[in-house]
Amino acid sequence: MLARHASRPRQTLIAVFLAWKGLLLAVALGSAVAPSYDTSTSLMLRRNESDLSLVTRLMRWDAIYFAQAARRGYLYEQEWAFNAVLPLFVSGLARLARVLGVADDGYGGLEAAIGIAVAHAAHLFAVLTLYALTRRLFDRKPLAFLAAFLHIISPAGLFLSVPYAESSYALFAFAGYYVLSSDQPRGSLRWTAAQISAGALFGLATALRSNGLLNGIPFAAECLTILHSLLSSPITGASLAGATAALLGPVVGGVLVASGSVVPQYRAWLRYCSGASEARAWCGRTVPGIYSFVQEHYWGVGFLRYWTPGNIPLFALAAPVLALMIASGLEVLKRPSVLSRSPTSSTKATARNVPPSSRQIVVASLAASQFLLAVLAITTYHVQIITRIATGYPVWYWWVAGCLLDGERRALGRKVVTFSVMYALIQGVLFASFLPPA
Repeated sequence: MLARHASRPRQTLIAVFLAWKGLLLAVALGSAVAPSYDTSTSLMLRRNESDLSLVTRLMRWDAIYFAQAARRGYLYEQEWAFNAVLPLFVSGLARLARVLGVADDGYGGLEAAIGIAVAHAAHLFAVLTLYALTRRLFDRKPLAFLAAFLHIISPAGLFLSVPYAESSYALFAFAGYYVLSSDQPRGSLRWTAAQISAGALFGLATALRSNGLLNGIPFAAECLTILHSLLSSPITGASLAGATAALLGPVVGGVLVASGSVVPQYRAWLRYCSGASEARAWCGRTVPGIYSFVQEHYWGVGFLRYWTPGNIPLFALAAPVLALMIASGLEVLKRPSVLSRSPTSSTKATARNVPPSSRQIVVASLAASQFLLAVLAITTYHVQIITRIATGYPVWYWWVAGCLLDGERRALGRKVVTFSVMYALIQGVLFASFLPPA
């Protein structure tokens, strides 16, 4: 199957995707031989845990919150930790399904099934978009194929098959970077349109997962590049007008990225703070954001709050992915040529003091955001989630794919592939049995 990738890469990726998903779903069904650790699924769906049903086996951990939010909206304050885009989309599809006559038990089974289907579809399109993005940036078919293949067998495993935001986030993030890397002259109308369109896609990604705010980095880099070009030569009326026009795209794009976080939090502020008889404590903060409060108050997220002896095993589980993200991010920042033989990695522009291209900025921004995410995971997040949120950051896929294509580092790449497969399968058994890590 893999031997045909040179002539039919997309078809091969789809075949690998279907085979891998089939294996993971079989693992989930097979876990039914043992009782689940938690009864939340049976309480929500009003089903027996022993039922041989994919919906029953896949509705675990945060997937329950997403499905409930899709069925009846946010009911409790802590549910605002789960961004509303996915539940709203699933809820809309569920309403359409009911209009078309699809049976609904009224307990969330329909929303759960639709959420599972959406996760699978988003993951498949994310795979194909990553392939296209890699081809556009580096023009290397083998690198693009292997990067997309690695995204399929990600350590995230079943998390990309259930109503979680990770697969949808990856799709919108990859699509945003694909649009952002269009080869148009900086400041042109098409370039500006690409910047704004990418910002809209990143805004949706941010509305799915708050770490999408890191996708604002390329817009900040573009603004700095434009300002540096303006200030490095005598300022004239024409150059000032050109720089102002060029800034429109990245400024609007950056605002759209931020809106993915601001708009949902403004909705929460209207509900809990504006005119409420008893405003919540977070309403009086300098920045009255519900998301940071809920994460801190209900989920124990905060700077170094996860650094306890009891969490050492979770840091150990996250260590391989953290090491990959940090090592690949730093190496690509220092030496972009490790990935590409294309102009993206050229040093001639720097030698001639020519501003970096938009594609160079995309690659550097992705490496920087990946490194920052790893640091945040170590210092602030529930560290074990890095194995699933890393799926939306392609630099480590590119780096491992480069290792697989490099005779000197091929053994390292193969070890990463082995780790990904083993971790995903073991995690699949644990997830379907309602056991940590989650």
